[in-house]
Amino acid sequence: MIYYTGDIHGDVTRVLNSISAVGISADDTIVILGDVGLNYFGDDNIEIDRDRKKKLNNAKIEILCIHGNHEMRPEKIPSYTLREWKGGIVYYEPEFPYLLFARDGEIYDLDGQKSLVIGGAYSVDKYYRLEHGYKWFSDEQPSVDTKRHIERILEWEGWKVDQVLSHTCPKKYIPMEAFISGVDQSTVDNSTEEFLDSIEDRLQYSEWFCGHWHIDKTIDKMNFVMYDYLINT
Repeated sequence: MIYYTGDIHGDVTRVLNSISAVGISADDTIVILGDVGLNYFGDDNIEIDRDRKKKLNNAKIEILCIHGNHEMRPEKIPSYTLREWKGGIVYYEPEFPYLLFARDGEIYDLDGQKSLVIGGAYSVDKYYRLEHGYKWFSDEQPSVDTKRHIERILEWEGWKVDQVLSHTCPKKYIPMEAFISGVDQSTVDNSTEEFLDSIEDRLQYSEWFCGHWHIDKTIDKMNFVMYDYLINT
């Protein structure tokens, strides 16, 4: 069974507690929809990242991590390599074989569901982070080349998949009630949401799962996930 949940920002205890509470077994897969926080500190304090990875990996349950905006891209980290997984390609570190990082534009077979991955988003707290010495990653959003690659993949698929797994959501579904107070929304870069809008307009799909907004709710076929563990039935 596939379980979908939202941003944990390095709080691996939340996942470990949920495994027993929800009844997730070694035969299941957990999908974390971005901002996993396992590749946050990097060389600045890599032992924190490694400690978090050890704890999750020791649960011996496969976890597919979508790229968020508050974390490094695994392709920029030398310890990661590629392997095939459920019909697509993932990044992983041999030391932590249960922790899999999705590649944007890949389509994975998750319990018979053709699942397209589109990671990344803009950090609305970018300038706060830069001012206060927190991490900010300049490649947090999908590049032009990545967007073109995704469109080529969908053209090949006839613009039809079963579900989409993204970090943020299409622009038309942005939940305004989740806006962070004090942030001037006119300064926010919504280009990733606009791209997802253009994808959603053309795509035939049954379900869409996203994180980023730190809420749990469903609008039409759009599932926003934070603390819930959803199953596509």
